[in-house]
Amino acid sequence: MRVCVISGDGIGPEVLGAAVSVLRTVVPNVELIEVEAGWATFQRLGVALPDATLAAARVADAVLFGAVASPSHNVPGYRSPIVALRRELDLYANIRPVVGLQIDAPVCNPQSAACNLVVVRENTEGLYAGRERLEDGGDTAIAERLITRRASARIVRVAFDLARSRAAAGHAQPKVTIVHKANVLRVSDGLFRTVALEVAAGYPDITTEEMLVDVAAMWLAQYPERFDVVVTTNLFGDILSDVACIHGGGLGLASSANLGEGRALFEPVHGAAPDIVGKGIANPLAAIECVAMLLEWRRRADCAAHVRAAAARVLADGPRTPDLGGTSTTADVTRAVIARL
Repeated sequence: MRVCVISGDGIGPEVLGAAVSVLRTVVPNVELIEVEAGWATFQRLGVALPDATLAAARVADAVLFGAVASPSHNVPGYRSPIVALRRELDLYANIRPVVGLQIDAPVCNPQSAACNLVVVRENTEGLYAGRERLEDGGDTAIAERLITRRASARIVRVAFDLARSRAAAGHAQPKVTIVHKANVLRVSDGLFRTVALEVAAGYPDITTEEMLVDVAAMWLAQYPERFDVVVTTNLFGDILSDVACIHGGGLGLASSANLGEGRALFEPVHGAAPDIVGKGIANPLAAIECVAMLLEWRRRADCAAHVRAAAARVLADGPRTPDLGGTSTTADVTRAVIARL
């Protein structure tokens, strides 16, 4: 197995170091290709995603990505490397599972216990297509929202196939919730909605519902147990998956898969977390779950199950990082996971 490792910025190197240690424990002969990308890379080289990094990602069996600290203001020549990787590798499906966390910790509540859902987010277009410009001498900013029939159809098929596979694995009452804002965005989301319902007609065994994005956000926050698979456009999926992840223990435990045709990139959702960089307290479990997702994608289900079992025992028994109410370090949690493996 050849894995491209891109640590990135902020706490990315800290949590990916933990993930790589776990990966080496279960797959000792893994070949790691360590390359760079991110804001620090841009500041040093003038490019956030070097050609060598993209080339390494193309030849690897999978990519592990840490975090990127993109500036919130316009910087000439800078482009988010994770967005660029998704587009260059055509990683069109962003998969973010959320399973209710049932431990004695401040982040848990009884409502979360029954949560078991997946947010499926279109990953290549929408408002993240990068079509932005300034007009009126810089007084007007315009962003174009790109929605295509092709991208809409393939992401909705991913959602329905996932619902079908979850049903085969024993998940009761398979359902796909199509989320949009077609009542206001009548052309762009109107196309997404139309295509989604056309695709849904080919899955008569799966319950289909549609929901406006603001309503979906409310229901995800209050009653996550009513959802199975949620499919939506890029920006809406980004926001809704962060809303949903609180039921799974927060961003410190949230992981995602970016999938394309024969390609995959796995990343924790938490981002660079500049407020805790260098303190050694970042929760590594989201990155470790990325290892499990990678192994599962590579059809090493037994290895993935071992990683998840070890992480679950650490979650239940400790040690825990501060985001879960503990006082332990990144290294403490990583050592505990490896000890249980």
